[in-house]
Amino acid sequence: MSNQNRSDYPFIVFGMGCFWGAEKRLSEVPGVIDVESGYAGGDSQDATYKEVLALEKALQMGLAEQRNHAEVIKVSYDPQQVDLETLLAHFWQNHNPTQGDRQGNDVGSNYRSVIYYRTEEEKHLACLSLEKYQTALKQHGFGKITTEITELRNYSRAEEYHQDYLQKNPFGYCGLGGTGIPYPD
Repeated sequence: MSNQNRSDYPFIVFGMGCFWGAEKRLSEVPGVIDVESGYAGGDSQDATYKEVLALEKALQMGLAEQRNHAEVIKVSYDPQQVDLETLLAHFWQNHNPTQGDRQGNDVGSNYRSVIYYRTEEEKHLACLSLEKYQTALKQHGFGKITTEITELRNYSRAEEYHQDYLQKNPFGYCGLGGTGIPYPD
């Protein structure tokens, strides 16, 4: 890494179900500087794991109406080494974006597929990549992509025990499977 601070690099926020597997997979992409687990997209300013789970339970029981946070990863990258479309390709290929509020055994709105952008350029690239991947999925019999693409709001860093979870717990659960369909070149 150069003399730049990690916070000097651009970042994008993805939700691919449980953040443990997403963090591990995206951290392996050359040019990625840092991947941080967190929560974003919900109504509350700050979120904790317990609060997200409690709200999801209340939502499923019909006892709440607030928008819950999604488990997300904040991917900081060096644009000299990797471009955003490459990161988006890894995003699409590493989970099943047609499943709605679930990935693997993880079910709930907190496990939804999301891309949270900060700039109009990021939004544009995210939408183009969705169209490309939807075409590829449709050719292989998959349904409509349910991924939410919207502006980043209310991001909170996850608790320390969630950071690098699968590195610390190599046999920990990862519900990410992907579709097996490659992102078009």
